[in-house]
Order: sequence, then C-alpha cells, then structure tokens
Amino acid sequence: MNDDDPVLDNPVGRSLAGRHAALARRLGRAATYLDEVASFCAVSTDPDARDWADLAALLGPGAFADLFSCPAVPPSDWEPVFTLEGRQMIWSGGERPDGAGSESGTGVVELGAESVPEMLDLVRRTEPGPFRPRTHELGTYLGVRVDGTLVAMAGERLRPPGWTEISAVCTAPEARGQGHAARLVDALVARVLTRGERPFLHVAETNTGAIALYERLGFKTRRPVTFRGFRTP
Repeated sequence: MNDDDPVLDNPVGRSLAGRHAALARRLGRAATYLDEVASFCAVSTDPDARDWADLAALLGPGAFADLFSCPAVPPSDWEPVFTLEGRQMIWSGGERPDGAGSESGTGVVELGAESVPEMLDLVRRTEPGPFRPRTHELGTYLGVRVDGTLVAMAGERLRPPGWTEISAVCTAPEARGQGHAARLVDALVARVLTRGERPFLHVAETNTGAIALYERLGFKTRRPVTFRGFRTP
C-alpha cells in the first residue's frame, strides 16, 4: 500500500476530474462542484494567473472559494475568509472490520434523497462540516435511526482514484456515547475495502475526540493540512 500516493495531495481536483466529473463545473484547469453538491473547488497543482482567473470567472464575483487543502494561495485581491489547521488520515491496513456486523441489528440504514431534510437538520445541529442538499450524491451515506429518528450519520465524499473519503460523521447530542459513530465508520470502511479501495478522511486539529476515535478504528495521520477559504474579487 502506498501511503504517499500523490492523488491524496489534491483530492478535490482528482475527484472532480474522475468519479465526480458529472457533478463538476469546469473552466480551463479550474473546477468546482455544482452548487447544491459541495463548495469545494480546485486549480492545477502548479496554478498560474490564468488558472486563478478561470476559477474566479467560474465562481463569479464576490463568491466563496473553498480551496479545501490546496497549498497554493490565490492572488492578493482574493479576500481570506477562513483558515483551519487539520490533518489527513488514512486507513492503516489493519484487520478489516466486520461491515455486516456493523450494519445489522443496530438501526444502520442507507440514506437517500428522501432523507435529505433529516440529514440537513442533523448537520445543522452537530456541525460536522459542509453539507448541502445534494452532497449525498457524492457516495453512500449511512445513518442510525432510533425510534424512527435519524440520530447519527456518516458517508462518502471525495473519491480520488483508489481512495474514498469518509465524511459527515456526526451524532445528535442526545445520542452520543452509544458507539453510533464507530459503527458507521466501520461499516463504511468495510464497504470501501470491499470495492478494492482504501479509506481516508480529514479532521480539524482541534477535534481531538474525533482524532482519538479514528485512531482507535484503524486510521493514522498521513500529513497535516491547512483548510482555506477565500472570496473572489
């Protein structure tokens, strides 16, 4: 297994150029997701002035440009919106989790378009990161229901070649401490491995509880990342 796979250095760009191409808008070497799918955008790994101009034209004036973990910084007339330190973690290749056991008899269900209002409400309450009305189209999303109410979820987001990102891991405050997040992540890891791919994820450096959970579940840190957002001129 190649822990230094370069596709992970540009996961947004490689996803938009590959398995998520149908969910992308492009201009030159710049690309972004459809507005209702995700906020992430990408330029080439060695962007020049033309690339930044194309991305600005693609997004429109005064628009939010979520550059995710892109190390390149746009021109000085782009207004900084946020900077967040984090880390990229990858599946360490340990024992494969029992995905069937993670999903059976625990209220774990697949979530589709009909569940979007509940998913958006759960995201609003727990703030796991960006999530939009069509984000679920990026991959499989799983949830846990208790008495019919969605109390936890996790899903697949970025999908560069050979890899699938696990994201939107969240649990309602009243349902925490019951192992829902661990079961959901285990179930997704099992599904990803079954496809012959390898799981990875991103987490804010301040989210020490999530980092500890992911390490217990078999993930290790690949590299630190800095998440950045800007506003176009």
